[in-house]
Amino acid sequence: MTDTIPTTDTIPTTDTIIAFVDGSIYSHSVCQHAAWIAERTRAAVDLIHVLGPREGAAKADLSGSIRLGARTALMEELAGLDEQRAKLMAHRGRAILDDAVDAIRAAGVAAVTPHLRHGDIAETVGEQDLAAAMVLIGKRGETAEKPQRALGQNLERIVRASHKPVFVASRAFRPIVRVLVAWDGGPSAMRAVDFMARSPMFAGLEVRLVSIGPDTPEAKRSLADAAALLRAAGIEAETAILPGQPAAVLGRIEQEEGFDLLVMGAYGHSRLRTMIVGSTTSEMIRTCRAPVLLVR
Repeated sequence: MTDTIPTTDTIPTTDTIIAFVDGSIYSHSVCQHAAWIAERTRAAVDLIHVLGPREGAAKADLSGSIRLGARTALMEELAGLDEQRAKLMAHRGRAILDDAVDAIRAAGVAAVTPHLRHGDIAETVGEQDLAAAMVLIGKRGETAEKPQRALGQNLERIVRASHKPVFVASRAFRPIVRVLVAWDGGPSAMRAVDFMARSPMFAGLEVRLVSIGPDTPEAKRSLADAAALLRAAGIEAETAILPGQPAAVLGRIEQEEGFDLLVMGAYGHSRLRTMIVGSTTSEMIRTCRAPVLLVR
């Protein structure tokens, strides 16, 4: 299978979801979520592994205090080691993609294509996601294997670079049955609900729309409009307006009531204005056990 993996920069422009795998403990969950979404939406899966700068790859110039002839020999040896390391990383990338393809096909999805890319992951997202319906990434990268560690350093950059919704997979996979939606009436929240209404991914799921803040007539009307949009698409949504701080309230509901997915706008408005991709959202994604779907 390794020999069939494309190494070019061209990714097919079909109705796809793009899933990034990096060999971390979250990669298997990314694959399982990608397969689950692909089965419900009948989309193909483009698997991408990006070969970029790795931790500890910085090169130190050790040649300054040695003779010219020895310096030349040393630089040639270092260049040879760099070339060997690049080949090993490419081989590792192909192995990661092989495993990911096997995992998705084992889940019953045949339309999966692996791609090995060179460059920056956020730039890759910005270049390739225009033809896709969604981008999938793991909550953390391969250097953050403990739940208490920081989120993957590329998460914010990927969300900002993406033109499409970004699905942030949690460590463990479970089929999505119950969906919690953070609603504030802002443009990104509206786009999130519109995406749900248009996507077969949410058909038949239990959905709750929650607004955090004062229980005003305007808030009720805004929430009712969002529910009506979903209802027109065949999705019945329970609604609630709750007091408190958005991150704390949504986090408590997700954990105590066992929701399988949190949907929210990537850029907030009103009481949720601080829930941009940054400290508040990062805290929610870090503490939330369920995956998070971010829509700009």
